[in-house]
Amino acid sequence: MAELYDYIIVGAGSAGCVLADRLSADGKNRVLVLEYGGSDRSVFIQMPSALSIPMNTRKYNWQYESEPEPHLNGRRMHAPRGKGLGGSSSINGLVYVRGNPLDFELWQEQGAQGWGYANVLPYFKRAERRDEGGDSYRGSDGPLDTRYGPMRNPLYQAWIDAAAQAGYPITSDINGEQQEGFGRMDMTVRDGARCSAAKAYLRPAMKRPNLAVVAHAMAEEIVMEGKRAVGIRYRRAGQPHVARASREVILSGGPINSPQLLMLSGIGPAAELRRHGIDIVADRPGVGANLQDHLEFYFQVACKQPVSLYPYMNWFAKGLIGAQWLLTRKGLGATNHFESCGFIRSRAGIKYPDIQYHFFPLAVRYDGKSMVEGHGFQAHVSPMRSKSRGSITLRSAVAMDKPVIRFNYMSHPDDWTEMRAGVRLTREIFAQPAFDLFRGEEIAPGADIVTDDQIDAFIREKIESGYHPCGTCKIGAADDPMAVVDSELRVIGVDGLRIVDSSVMPSITTGNLNAPTIMIGEKGADHILGKPLLAPSNAPYYVADNWETAQR
Repeated sequence: MAELYDYIIVGAGSAGCVLADRLSADGKNRVLVLEYGGSDRSVFIQMPSALSIPMNTRKYNWQYESEPEPHLNGRRMHAPRGKGLGGSSSINGLVYVRGNPLDFELWQEQGAQGWGYANVLPYFKRAERRDEGGDSYRGSDGPLDTRYGPMRNPLYQAWIDAAAQAGYPITSDINGEQQEGFGRMDMTVRDGARCSAAKAYLRPAMKRPNLAVVAHAMAEEIVMEGKRAVGIRYRRAGQPHVARASREVILSGGPINSPQLLMLSGIGPAAELRRHGIDIVADRPGVGANLQDHLEFYFQVACKQPVSLYPYMNWFAKGLIGAQWLLTRKGLGATNHFESCGFIRSRAGIKYPDIQYHFFPLAVRYDGKSMVEGHGFQAHVSPMRSKSRGSITLRSAVAMDKPVIRFNYMSHPDDWTEMRAGVRLTREIFAQPAFDLFRGEEIAPGADIVTDDQIDAFIREKIESGYHPCGTCKIGAADDPMAVVDSELRVIGVDGLRIVDSSVMPSITTGNLNAPTIMIGEKGADHILGKPLLAPSNAPYYVADNWETAQR
């Protein structure tokens, strides 16, 4: 006997948690959320500074890997995706960056009607409860807590001061009117603990009798009746189940799982479906295409003063930090340590920032797998708008078989130009007087890495993913053959099926993806419920007057 609901949401990630809350809020809609992972209650998820642990733990992470990347010496790139309540918002770096206003203007130009900056800003505001208070740009009474770090380490301010000395602007709020420049970075933290989408949206909603959340449930196929989605086949504890939706099925599995489930259900490129013996329901060549991501390298410098986080990296010190956090929710355990940042343009003629910086007062890989001995600091240098495109395809017609992930990183020559600029512009910032007291030798790339060929070799061997995949089920106009969903996130060519997650982004945003994915969940909920959309904002945004003629 099939279980019957009004709405079925597949995936309790950043967008799925928003939908679970908003769709069940009236107490009438019967809503089912299916999630393959389990609980998010682990101390390693909840303590902000422990972020590298769930990022590397199979219990909380799909632990995907790419196919060998031909332009990166054949390396297989790590592609973590959250598995558990909160999805990737439970294992990410807790960074809150909405993107640049012009990202959303570009979405509109690319066929995502009604997704321009004026349209999406009200949804960013509705989601947010900012510790520092709201204004024309920032929210003050939403479910998602954001705040600044305490900036106690002098290296954070040295980073901002050095950028100013290099001639870059200082911005009071990278998520406000002016993203371009250097300043403080927001994090999703509430009372010293991670504020994931599960904590912000899902857990409060789980008290409602009309919301059911089923963990450890593997969605295997969308149940179709002709061209209409009517339910989900899933497996739990080895047993098959069917849940039926009287209104809609909504995929929120993310940029890898959502296209995989579509293809397993007969919606995708016809040739790919035939290759695996899957009956074609709708030939949508854009399913799994348009895969985008951010790459980043770590520009690492030794520190002459004993002010970095290095002394806290031994197990005894970590234990003390953990104990303090458990008792008080304060101290070094209560921050992600990404407390200052920057957004710059790589050259004249670029209208808005195409390089993002996270500053970190330690020389270590993002996933914590390798650390430089001794005091150091680093900038994560990440070009924002790669022109390379990859794909998600099926490995087999079995849901448990991980899909084939080809990012095709660095396949466009412009990507190499941006990376080289990133090395040289960052080196210039670290050479400023603000770092004179702290600056030791350049650890990476290394002071001897100066020519294009040397930089390219460094990039091929050392570049890492920023873990921001998106775009594999993009929003587009009805006449765009590569569009997968329309502007209301309905899958084109079938009925009763929507996608609400980062896979619908036509192009990647300038920054980390958790904030815009939550925004997509907020706006998507209004589309699903047929509610009037929030009134567009008339808040202005910054574009440098000299962008056509100067890099800064």
